[in-house]
Amino acid sequence: MVSESLIRAQLDWTIRETNLRELGTPYRGKVRDVYTVDGHLVIVTTDRISAFDHILRQTIPFKGQVLNQLAAYFFRHTADLVPNHVEAVPDPNVTVARRCRPIPIEFVVRGYLAGHAWRVYRSGRRELCGKKLPEGLVQNARLPEPILTPATKAKEGHDEDISREEIIARGLLDAETFDRIEVMTLALYRRGAEMAARRGLILVDTKYEFGIDDEGMIRLIDEVHTPDSSRYFYADEYEERLRKGLPQRQLSKEFVREWLMEHGFMGQPGQQLPDLPDDVRVEIARRYIEVYEQLTGEPFQPDTHPDPEQRIRENLAALPLLQAQLSR
Repeated sequence: MVSESLIRAQLDWTIRETNLRELGTPYRGKVRDVYTVDGHLVIVTTDRISAFDHILRQTIPFKGQVLNQLAAYFFRHTADLVPNHVEAVPDPNVTVARRCRPIPIEFVVRGYLAGHAWRVYRSGRRELCGKKLPEGLVQNARLPEPILTPATKAKEGHDEDISREEIIARGLLDAETFDRIEVMTLALYRRGAEMAARRGLILVDTKYEFGIDDEGMIRLIDEVHTPDSSRYFYADEYEERLRKGLPQRQLSKEFVREWLMEHGFMGQPGQQLPDLPDDVRVEIARRYIEVYEQLTGEPFQPDTHPDPEQRIRENLAALPLLQAQLSR
């Protein structure tokens, strides 16, 4: 486990944003800076952190390294099921990917009645995205089988649930493509659940994103099975907590949202986004590192370069597929 002193020493050396001018102007998402270079995407996972659709003002040491390397780990372990966009991982914070046209839908797979699915069920509804839910379930109960509950990718605000029929009716995807992707998502979820089980975890729910490359191939993009896109429970206490009606121990970034809620912020109008004290930043970093080590069974090896942006430049310059661009 990375020591607290090492995390504290990195507080002033995080990546808030990058300015790799030789690669052009990046698109800045909530967490990633994305540069487009000759048909490739240079995706820099920064140390920004978001919750309730807001980017917090403070960064989290090593968070970008954890997420980028964890995504790379799961991309490698699912490549036999679904082709993905990864071409190289030349730096702890960077993935170079094949450029794809994103499909504007998040493919959410749920194996348990948690989070948004539970809130829908608790309201009295017994259908979610066209999928029937049985009577008599309790919060966090295992569903009879994993279900796909797609959501539209909103440019602003929250994503919205959408059914297969609505997707086809709106012309977002044709029936054949949707059905192919549904098979892919359920296979990915099963693999993720199997890998989690070997690490003493339950993959509760997760989202997948897909794109179509220049040859028309569907590829898995963005991230896969990370704590930013997935919810995990600890398996050893699951049954007892379910029986007693207790909250499940989670391995996700829910602890960040809980801290914000304790300090009066849930992303609602008029609420003030609180600043994260250094002690909280250190604790969040420690939790992310714990997630990496729990999911992979491998020790996290942090890179403590004093100028991470310069390190990124040097590592990209050594990558043959980008040398022409970087030498201009």
